[in-house]
Amino acid sequence: MGPMDDSKDALVSQLSMAIRDISGYPECRNASKKMYNNLVRRVKLLSPLFEELKDSEEELDDEEVRGFESLKIALDSARELLRSINEGSKLFQALQMDKIAGDFQQVTEQIEEAMSRIPYDKLDISEEVREQIELVHAQFKRAKGRRDSPDLLLEMDLSIAQKDIDIDPSILKRLSEKLHLRTMNDLRKESLAIRDMVISCGEDLGDRIQTMSFLLQKLKDVVIGNPDKDTSEGEKEMIKHRSPVIPDDFRCPISLELMKDPVIVSTGQTYERSCIQKWLDAGHKTCPKTQQTLLHTALTPNYVLKSLIALWCESNGIELPKRQGNCGDKKSGASGSDCDRAAINALIDKLADGNLDQQRAAAGELRLLAKRNSDNRVFIAEAGAIPLLVELLSSVDSRTQEHAVTALLNLSIHEANKGNIVNSGAIPDIVDVLKNGSMEARENAAATLFSLSVVDENKVAIGAAGAIPVLIDLLCHGTPRGKKDAATAIFNLSIYQGNKVRAVRAGIVGPLMSLLRDSGGGMVDEALAILAILASHQEGKVAIGQAEPIPVLVDVIRTGSPRNRENAAAVLWSLCTGDVQYLRIVIELGGEEALKELSENGTERAKRKAGSVLELLQRVDVIQRP
Repeated sequence: MGPMDDSKDALVSQLSMAIRDISGYPECRNASKKMYNNLVRRVKLLSPLFEELKDSEEELDDEEVRGFESLKIALDSARELLRSINEGSKLFQALQMDKIAGDFQQVTEQIEEAMSRIPYDKLDISEEVREQIELVHAQFKRAKGRRDSPDLLLEMDLSIAQKDIDIDPSILKRLSEKLHLRTMNDLRKESLAIRDMVISCGEDLGDRIQTMSFLLQKLKDVVIGNPDKDTSEGEKEMIKHRSPVIPDDFRCPISLELMKDPVIVSTGQTYERSCIQKWLDAGHKTCPKTQQTLLHTALTPNYVLKSLIALWCESNGIELPKRQGNCGDKKSGASGSDCDRAAINALIDKLADGNLDQQRAAAGELRLLAKRNSDNRVFIAEAGAIPLLVELLSSVDSRTQEHAVTALLNLSIHEANKGNIVNSGAIPDIVDVLKNGSMEARENAAATLFSLSVVDENKVAIGAAGAIPVLIDLLCHGTPRGKKDAATAIFNLSIYQGNKVRAVRAGIVGPLMSLLRDSGGGMVDEALAILAILASHQEGKVAIGQAEPIPVLVDVIRTGSPRNRENAAAVLWSLCTGDVQYLRIVIELGGEEALKELSENGTERAKRKAGSVLELLQRVDVIQRP
């Protein structure tokens, strides 16, 4: 198989994976649900196209490749938008519905434009699938010219709720229902989502954080009711004396008391304002909990945690913490960006010219800064840190090596940094860390290789650098997290045809079969996903067949999860194509019944694969049926 086939396999696999990810998102239950659910439904309908193309032997011409590459970019945008909606704050989304509606419109136009470039009549697909894709294209075309109308009542309720201190209870009740913030658990999840926004965006959100905190407090009244009205005096007394355990996250790390005015320092840790202020006033320059040097001493109010503590206090019958002093200093943290830049430059100087202790500390700080936000990732790379961190991958000090490889992992999250890391000659050194480093360094090296391998040309370079045998070793002997990191990297690398051969010749099939048979080991999903990719290559098919896989595959088809049943059926189809011996074993194990059930109730791809194996069973006359 030539390079064009490799390119086609990679492109089709990536598109199929994007559609699978989008199809797997849960149903949306917030203000964006109509736009969200419509996009997911339409994208799902594209799945049969790529399942057929996976099985096609025909190459794609340049026009088809360009069309699919445009569609991949569009689906990546859709996946990111849906993820942000699914994981994000419901209140924040409701407060910026116009922007979100615009984002959905833009993604819809992007997908429709990409689909317009794909010549369906030239593709090696069935008439049924061609008709379905043309219908989906028509749906996107109609959606492109029609923006979903906003929920005017929701907008009006939010507008009134932001202005009025004494909000009409009926308005709060409607907001609670429409935003699906109906229970204490819903409110806790919302508080955590807002907290994550504070950590990742900080001051960029401006007054929105205070608005959301205010609305969250008001919605709390709807959820838990008025204690004075709904709770008898006897019940109140019982609640008052039950002394619930204070969650650790609500205690100040210094005083170990329930926080009244929580604030965030530059390391991301939260403390009671009065306690951390005393620490700073005493001349300390470090974070008490982590011992990291503080990049600046600004204290940012943690409005979300304060709201969460208030919710917990109210639901447990505890008197709400009293505010201490003035915590409305909006200037706190305003100079954080400038301080970060100055600190980053100082840290890079230490990487270049410092002694071993200074290099270790500087690499550790950069590791944390690169994890915190995208601006830091951009500036750290622009300031010249990447080549210096690559040099430290060869450090004799294991902790320095861990910091360096993890800093590169965090920097690689920013797409443009991937090329800089590879161009700095990092791949052989990362493979060396994967081979000889501490377990933490090896795990993070595997994760780094996965991150870099998202760029297709890097798959070739990483495979050629000898990464795959070392990843297989981590897959066999690593911690549970290390095994997951190794499996993810191997899966992504094996999209490239040449790496399938490397993995098979390095002996991956045996360990994968062991993981597949160990249902309690937590690696069945990953093992089957990799086997399904390897089974599409002749050498992989032969190696899997020699491992006596049919009984466990039939068992998975009978009792596994939908995704695992699908992959097991795909492997079984590859093995049984042209091999009567395997078909006999399927019959002996009673696999026909499981395959029939899967062909009726499985995922679209599972139905097709199960149906194909059943056709093989029916066509082979030499099988002696019991």
